[in-house]
Amino acid sequence: MFGLRSTTAASARSANKLAALARFKSTSSSATSLKQRVEQLIPEKTAEVKDVKQKYGDRVLGETTVNMAYGGMRGIKGMIWDTSLLDADEGIRFRGLSIPEVQQQLPKPKGATETTPEALFWLLLTGEIPTAAQAQSITDELNSRASLPQFVIDLIDRCPSTLHPMSQLSLAVNALQHDSQFAKAYHAGINRKDYWDPVFEDSLDLLAKLPLVASRIYRNVFKDGKHGSIDASVDYSQNFANLLGFAENAEFADLMRLYLVIHSDHEGGNVSAHTTHLVGSALSDPYLSFAAGLNGLAGPLHGLANQEVLRWIIKMQEEIGTDTPTEDQIRDYCWATLNSGRVVPGYGHAVLRKTDPRYMAQREFAQKNLPQDNLFKTVSALYKIVPGVLTEHGKTKNPWPNVDAHSGVLLRHYGLVEQDFYTVLFGVSRAFGVLSQLIWDRALGFSIERPKSLTTESIRAMFEKK
Repeated sequence: MFGLRSTTAASARSANKLAALARFKSTSSSATSLKQRVEQLIPEKTAEVKDVKQKYGDRVLGETTVNMAYGGMRGIKGMIWDTSLLDADEGIRFRGLSIPEVQQQLPKPKGATETTPEALFWLLLTGEIPTAAQAQSITDELNSRASLPQFVIDLIDRCPSTLHPMSQLSLAVNALQHDSQFAKAYHAGINRKDYWDPVFEDSLDLLAKLPLVASRIYRNVFKDGKHGSIDASVDYSQNFANLLGFAENAEFADLMRLYLVIHSDHEGGNVSAHTTHLVGSALSDPYLSFAAGLNGLAGPLHGLANQEVLRWIIKMQEEIGTDTPTEDQIRDYCWATLNSGRVVPGYGHAVLRKTDPRYMAQREFAQKNLPQDNLFKTVSALYKIVPGVLTEHGKTKNPWPNVDAHSGVLLRHYGLVEQDFYTVLFGVSRAFGVLSQLIWDRALGFSIERPKSLTTESIRAMFEKK
């Protein structure tokens, strides 16, 4: 019975993968822009949603237990998020493609080893692999929109350096709402069928401005307050690297490409994605919706995990007294951490039950570009040791590393050592995923989100009266 169930699940995954690849290979379009292609797809996707609702609208998606209600709604199936799907065994798939498939099949800029968030944005919005020309068209479009109003520049520059970079980022995104095309169109009485159009425009405007905002915060808080400008001849990640002050390091630009792609989307149930979706369902424009998502991302349980991993590793090296600890020293330190009632950060995941493919993508990057880095060697030793320790400890369902177990080490290697800025990078990346879905939320006319809540007393009464 169990073998059959496993085989059936594996067969279903394989069939879905083959169907997705067949769709990617056979799809061609005469559309000259991403917006035109989305407009072409809307009737098809609208009909698909209508068909699914007519055929399966009264079917049960899953069981909801009392523990789920008290446990952060974890595991409850209750929202639609078409841009990505997380499989417990295979990890994240972007429109059906795994991270290795995305890396292999999406176009790369000339001289780069990694694909771009621009190419991924096309994939997330259309479900189609872009050509090099289509990916370049997104780069060109974003570069053409990359400017900040003077009052937003002044607002960022007047922030005290003691204000957390994530607070500054949220503040700036809210301020950019001043120019929201959706807010103006809604006020003017736009037809609800056309909501997606100004949401699309707002989303591209916001994506284009984020590197300027984020880099300005970085240069003000951590550097000399001097700022660069957008180079229209290079891609999004190279521009971001340039603006941060890493223009001379080609490897760092490739790291930015990898980082922005793999952190972009991770289903819709995580705090930043769900919050953006929730606020957007009230017809708040993309600026307000994404700013709300950023505030969720700033929480220690969501976007600060990579900082906690890096700090834990550095503290371990300091307490042991060497930056090249032995496996026995690492094992002892892990046990000391667990025995003190703390967790080993960067290991385990709410859904995944294997090593996070995002971790593996970063590990492969490190193996290629920084194999002799002592911090990377320690991370590699942890990868070898921690799963066994956690399995023996017996309190962790998934003893394998997640994405946060690696990203901070890579950033530190290239000189981006300011840990309070790491979540800002995460926020810039996450915009590509949540704004892709937000455009489709409006294109498909999704309703305002309004789940039913219960009181503890009502739950008790529900079961004790039976």
